[in-house]
Parts: sequence; structure tokens; C-alpha cells
Amino acid sequence: MSSETSSHKPRVAVVFGGRSSEHAISVVTAGAVLAAIDRDKYDVLPIGITTDGRWALTADDPGRMAITDRKLPSVTDLTEGGEGAVVLSADPTSREVVYSEPGAVPKALGEVDVVFPVLHGPYGEDGTLQGLLELSGVPYVGSGVLASAVGQDKDYMKRVFASFGLPVGPYEVIRPREWEQDPAAARKKIVDFAGEHGWPLFVKPARAGSSVGISKVDGLAGLDEAVEEARRHDPKIIVEALLRGREIECGVLEFEDGPRASVPAEIPPVTAHDFYDFEAKYIDSAAGIVPAPLTAEQTAKVQELAVAAFDAASCEGLVRADFFLQDNGEFVINEINTLPGFTPISMYPRMWQESGVSYPELVDRLIQAALRRSTGLR
Repeated sequence: MSSETSSHKPRVAVVFGGRSSEHAISVVTAGAVLAAIDRDKYDVLPIGITTDGRWALTADDPGRMAITDRKLPSVTDLTEGGEGAVVLSADPTSREVVYSEPGAVPKALGEVDVVFPVLHGPYGEDGTLQGLLELSGVPYVGSGVLASAVGQDKDYMKRVFASFGLPVGPYEVIRPREWEQDPAAARKKIVDFAGEHGWPLFVKPARAGSSVGISKVDGLAGLDEAVEEARRHDPKIIVEALLRGREIECGVLEFEDGPRASVPAEIPPVTAHDFYDFEAKYIDSAAGIVPAPLTAEQTAKVQELAVAAFDAASCEGLVRADFFLQDNGEFVINEINTLPGFTPISMYPRMWQESGVSYPELVDRLIQAALRRSTGLR
């Protein structure tokens, strides 16, 4: 091996922002990842995706990516001038990144060795970006197309888990045509569900995260408003019954010998909020308890279920699995996140910190795991 080859530092493109309602949280996460990447070990190329979908060169400035005075950051605030766009080659024999501006000669930015996507929600976490990277032949952090799509769609996620014998709570799905063509019948479907499982219900976008668009509904009076709020983020909605118990989370990380689970965490009741919503998570920084005060048997059980969920959905890299520990002592899986919140104070890194893996080491492990994997069928 030549000295030039041996001294090559892998180039990591951190891709963040995006078109979903979780744009700002993605920017916050990117700032933390950029700050943690070992610059002696990796070259870094920050690429932001604006809310209208343009890939842009952005400043490598983590300090400008935080929530400041309750103001959420955006990619537009970080764009380094102009209306140029970053383009990733769709040729799998080349990993070239090109920057082009109207009326100017495209500028080659060199090749990237791996993409670290920190996008949340549709057009980033749902398999769409992963499909683009597969076509481009560029390795990337996290799950592939199928697992990403399953992990984003709460309906099909629950169907997959149930088919593998994992415990899921009661839910109902209202598809776009149902509400648009016969809202009375769709409303009756939800009311009948409430008659079976009781109020309150949680009305959610089926394919969103960070608690965006979720409403807790105590009766028929607030139902239509909750449905329309969820539909602002996704025309397909999911309605879930209230599960009484404790909220428990567990991280899964892929090691060389397979996935392992972290110590679990608990999300305590949030007294200032009706439930663990967006404001509680990101603005008021409601803190979880790490590790969760569980018995050894409960800890082992939730870790077993978290890894089983990771395997059931064919995940790779990382997952945060969210559970309810019901009053009867049984765990029910609520959902998985294939690209969970990833700031140093987010639950996933905190659980691994408590498990002996520091934030910079966690970032490094994910990059190294991605570099070991090939794209394509695997």
C-alpha cells in the first residue's frame, strides 16, 4: 500500500435539515455530530437540505446549529451564499460531489467515502435518502431502505412487530381516502375504537416523529381538530389507545459481532405538559432518567425486546426502541426510531454514555460500521 493511500482520511458527508417538520431538530443533531467527529481521523463535508429540498453547502459551524433563546435553527441560516446546489453522482463507480450555480461552471468537491445522515422524518429517515445513496453506491450510517421505511411508518412498523410476536398496543389507522371521501365513516371508526379501548386517544401522523402533530384527545369534541392537525404533517394518521404505565427507552447499537442493547432509560411524567411532546423534548429539555430504575429482570427483558425489534425490522447501525411498562408488569413496544435524536443530551447517546460508550466514540463506531458495509443487497 502506498503512503498516499495509507494516509487517506475517510471523507464523511454529514447530511442534515430536510423537507420534513423535523428540519430544525435535524440541524441541532448535525451540530452535535460535527462537533464530535475526530478531524484528525476524518475529513468532513457538511451538506444541508433546505425545507424546499435544495442540497446546499453549509458552514461547518456547530455553534450556529443550536436552539438559542427558544429559536430553532435552519439550513438557510447556514448556507454559504448563492443559490447553488450540491449534487451527488448517481454513478456507483464514482462518489463525486459537485457544486453548481446558475450560469457558472460546476465545481467538483471531490469524493465522499461515507454519508452520515442526521435527517429525521420523511425524505430522510424513511428510506428515500437511503435509496438515493444505494443508487450512488455510497455507504451510509444507519438502516437500509426497507428498515428505514418500516421504521418511519407506524402502521407497518406495528404490523411487522406483531408478525414477529412482539407485543404492540391497540391502534387504528385512517388512510387518506377514508377521511377525504367519507369523514363520517372514518370518525365512527375512531369512536368505535374509543368505545372498545376508552378515551383519551392519541392521534398521530403515521409517518412523522419528534412528537410533531400529535394530539391527546379526551372526547369527540376535539377529534376533528386533532385529525386535521395530524393530517397537516401526513395524510395517513394512526390512532392509539392510552397505555397506562411507565415510558421506557432502550438503545441498540450494531457492533462487529451483532446488535447490543444499552442500559434503558425512563421518561418520567412531564408535569408542565399533557404528554412528552415536542416542547417538552426540545424546548424545555425534559430530562429522562438514565439508567431507568428497573429490576434486573425488567432490564434484561426490555433489552431483549429492543434487539428483537431491531432484528424484526432488519435494522442496521442504530435504533432507539420505545416501550411502555404497563401496570401489569408487561412491556409493550410503542415504536422504533432508526435515526433517533442524537444530540449529547438526547436519550440515545445518554443511554450509551451510561453503557460505557462516549458520544465521540458512538459517532466513530457508527461511521466505522458504515464503512465496513457495502451498498446493495446484503
